[in-house]
Amino acid sequence: MARRRYHHGDLRTALLDAAEALVRERGAQGWSLREASARVGVSPSAAYHHFASRDVLVRAVSERVLARLGTRMSEAAGRASYDATEDDPLRRIVAVGRGYVRWAVEDPAVARLVFGAGVTDSESAVSPHPHDVLAAELDRLHASGGLTASAREGAEFVVWAAVHGLATLLIDGLMRLDGTQEIDREAERVVRAVVRGLTTETAPPLPWPAPQSAHTEHQAAVRFGTAAPGEANEPRSIDS
Repeated sequence: MARRRYHHGDLRTALLDAAEALVRERGAQGWSLREASARVGVSPSAAYHHFASRDVLVRAVSERVLARLGTRMSEAAGRASYDATEDDPLRRIVAVGRGYVRWAVEDPAVARLVFGAGVTDSESAVSPHPHDVLAAELDRLHASGGLTASAREGAEFVVWAAVHGLATLLIDGLMRLDGTQEIDREAERVVRAVVRGLTTETAPPLPWPAPQSAHTEHQAAVRFGTAAPGEANEPRSIDS
């Protein structure tokens, strides 16, 4: 039987699409680069021109998904301001948190892939990164006087821990809510409770811990000029 030929113009994108579809069908581990290649009708050797291994393909899928999530969160914050009679930084942060949780619940298999340790690293350039989007909204709250400088320090990791925890509980079935409206309300409660705690905390005698992530390590590499060529194009929208 003759091998099907690939006739599209962008093989890299087709492989990313195929891999993402396989994740939804079989989970993060239940497929191979060979299967992704077969799905778009090319040989594995053709795929290797774009992705040296399955791990490289998984990382590229994760980077693309994170950028899509960042866009979704940013747009949610913008809509929150558009729908309000006055600009409310907390309302925007709530919208960002809801967007994160809703995304995970709507696409749990892909969320689990992205949540996996090591799928992105300090060389991953993602824009807009969800971390950066959240950090920008917390900067807005700080600029409005809603957060002290000490409370703002590392606050994105505090809020992320809360919304990520809720998202993980929901997609793993450890917490159940009836419908998207209830999910949105619970996400709002979590975000408001965490931000309220940040707004009332006092500066500790010792500095708070300084968490890092693959994205913050990438940002540091860009800042200090140690990123690989072509990676210094990330805007500082929010920390990721």
